Amino acid sequence: MLRVGIIGVGTVGASVANILRDNKNIITARAGKEIIPTIGVVSNLHKKRDIDIKLTDNIDDVLNDDSIDVVVELMGGIDKPNEIVRKALQKGKAVVTANKALLAYHRYELQELAGDIPFEFEAAVAGGIPIINALRDGLSANHIQSIQGIMNGTCNYMLTRMINDGISYNEILKEAQDLGYAEADPTFDVGGFDASHKLLILASIAYGIDAKPEDILIEGIDNITKADIEFAKEFEYSIKLLGIAKKVGQEIELRVHPVLIPEDKMIAKVDGVMNGISVVGDKVGETMFYGAGAGGDATASAVVANIIDIARRGKGSPMLGFEKQPGEKITLMSKENIQTKYYLRLEVADKSGTLAKIATILGDNSISIEAMLQKPLKNGSANLLLTTHTCIEKDILKAMKELENSGVVLVKPAMIRIEE
Repeated sequence: MLRVGIIGVGTVGASVANILRDNKNIITARAGKEIIPTIGVVSNLHKKRDIDIKLTDNIDDVLNDDSIDVVVELMGGIDKPNEIVRKALQKGKAVVTANKALLAYHRYELQELAGDIPFEFEAAVAGGIPIINALRDGLSANHIQSIQGIMNGTCNYMLTRMINDGISYNEILKEAQDLGYAEADPTFDVGGFDASHKLLILASIAYGIDAKPEDILIEGIDNITKADIEFAKEFEYSIKLLGIAKKVGQEIELRVHPVLIPEDKMIAKVDGVMNGISVVGDKVGETMFYGAGAGGDATASAVVANIIDIARRGKGSPMLGFEKQPGEKITLMSKENIQTKYYLRLEVADKSGTLAKIATILGDNSISIEAMLQKPLKNGSANLLLTTHTCIEKDILKAMKELENSGVVLVKPAMIRIEE
């Protein structure tokens, strides 16, 4: 028998308890032993919940109970969960968490503390999609060449509606909030921070690299306009918020931002609130993982799968996939050295000499234009929409500043990176 304490019995925590109850027979058969949800910790004991386990508002009732074998942490946040998880590991209890923010900042410290104690976190990335085990176990024979992931359903829903239905960013944000997809303060999702936490976890498993959110390039979707959508359609692109990890020599690019991506690529077809992750290995080639990235039952499914795995094995496998660090020295690439193609949106004065001045600024910064589209605006100006050939991030950023101060670009230029 394996006894489980759940810290945080919200939507996901309640689903975990109910799955363990509803699917008890098949879970017991697969685990080889009965798994019992014994106690749950909540902040409000008076709130009604559709579960039949004992509830408490005292976390120590779980941590100090020697009969509890597995602690499931579903609180959210960083500092308090870190304290709780550390205490659980110090008491020899296995841990399962869905807390991506905790792992984005403390995964290596927790791995060292856990040692042989099982520590699982499948639900921390892409909800019900088993990407952690696929990357850590199923693809472990491969050098991972790249990861591209749609890992935030809120952003993907919003961009899908903007592209398919012509809705503006502000309109779709309100709709997403009304539907419960976006929070009252949506910054964590639309700013790319949620996706960055998930990308960092995957990068540790793929490359053994320790980086924090502050170390990588993160941009959100709040600057996407109808002009960008029109350009994307004109040139057969889709726009997605991607988390990207890419090995270039002995360096790893890690970045989260909107991208223009050819609409015939598989990941470009992942729409609505769904998540999709493409992983390219040197031996297996491209593999694609698709499914529900959030929701009570989908996320709880991943949590319960981790508990079953703990019941089967008893002992933990390496939390981040490496028994020891790889022999090759892999480092994080500086943000300014990233190389890709770029899309620029410039609102310009519609007069002679404008294009020549813009071309000169770009050329002086080693940037060449690949395609261009001009759309007149009602105020006598025009939107100049263009794409570049591959260039270096620091060059495009320098050019953007020069364009902003050129006298022919009327508002701050906008830029989206292109992934082909």
